Amino acid sequence: MSGAKDNSSPDTTQASPEETEGQHDTNAAKAFYDSIAPKKKPKMPKPQNAITIAVSSRVLFNMVQERKMYEEEGVEKYVLYQQEHEEEPLKPGPAFPFVKALEEVNKHLRLLYPDSEELFDIVLMTNNHAQVGVRLINSINHYGLNIERFCMTGGKSPIGYLKAYLTNLYLSKDSEKVQEAIAEGIAAATMFVCKKDVVLPEEELRVAFDGDAVLFSDESEQIVKEKGLDSFFEHEKVFENKPLAQGPLKGFLEALGKLQRKFYAKDARLVCPIRTYLVTARSAASSGARVLKTLRAWGLEIDEALFLAGAPKGPILDKIRPHLFFDDQMFHVEGAQELGTIAAHVPYGIGQKYHKSTLKEEAKKDPEKN
Repeated sequence: MSGAKDNSSPDTTQASPEETEGQHDTNAAKAFYDSIAPKKKPKMPKPQNAITIAVSSRVLFNMVQERKMYEEEGVEKYVLYQQEHEEEPLKPGPAFPFVKALEEVNKHLRLLYPDSEELFDIVLMTNNHAQVGVRLINSINHYGLNIERFCMTGGKSPIGYLKAYLTNLYLSKDSEKVQEAIAEGIAAATMFVCKKDVVLPEEELRVAFDGDAVLFSDESEQIVKEKGLDSFFEHEKVFENKPLAQGPLKGFLEALGKLQRKFYAKDARLVCPIRTYLVTARSAASSGARVLKTLRAWGLEIDEALFLAGAPKGPILDKIRPHLFFDDQMFHVEGAQELGTIAAHVPYGIGQKYHKSTLKEEAKKDPEKN
């Protein structure tokens, strides 16, 4: 019949073996190119819109060996060594997990707010010489970190540049530079290498703060040191409804809270990738109300508040596993370190004069501690 379909006609849509093989080669070539092609990095926010975190090269990376060479053999040998090892990535330092967590928060923020520039911006702030910059850049690219802003001062103190970079937090191993930054009104802390390996959460930034002389001023600690605990408890009861004056890291907590509220505004409170903790030696019943009322008066939230009444902080921090814990007392910092918490010392307030001489002696024995 003339209307019947001719099933004997060849199927011209079927690819030949040569075409199939060619397409396979094309796909393989594209996959290979994609694997080696540089990934497009996210657009950097304008400094005036960002939360700027300045980190020194010695807290971002472990440079203990290099620092030892600098101290023992001088700057020329140090620079030459860095040039000779440019292709060898530096190992992660104590601030590395913190920086990775900041970048993870940025990913979540970009998904919720594609056009917003209210993001973390990490700046490498170092007194290294520019000749060392290639190894630092190679190390940053090796780990896939999104750090584009560098400040390399060639042996001079970088503190003068912190305000120009609109810095919200400065982290360094040099306690003197940290003190200079705090004196300039910039939140800052001295970081130390953790004494134990610890696995930290990758999807949630966790930051723990001490209260007095960190988030708050040292006015209450002055009373403890000068008049004792009984006078302190009485003072806090009398002034329970008077907010404490702010401490050096209050502004950084405000910055974290600002980003948290961006998640809350999208009904994403339960999946917010930022969590904050107050870990204080204060007693809840005797002196805790003033702390909580101060935060309320500032319009700030803290996700978890732990009042330890003088008990060691290390075991609690071991359960929290923060990316960073800030405290003004070195014995709390050291206790946290012993159990594997990455801790940072805030050299502020009356408590510093009680262990300043001890810190100087330790610095003489081990320059790397600073």
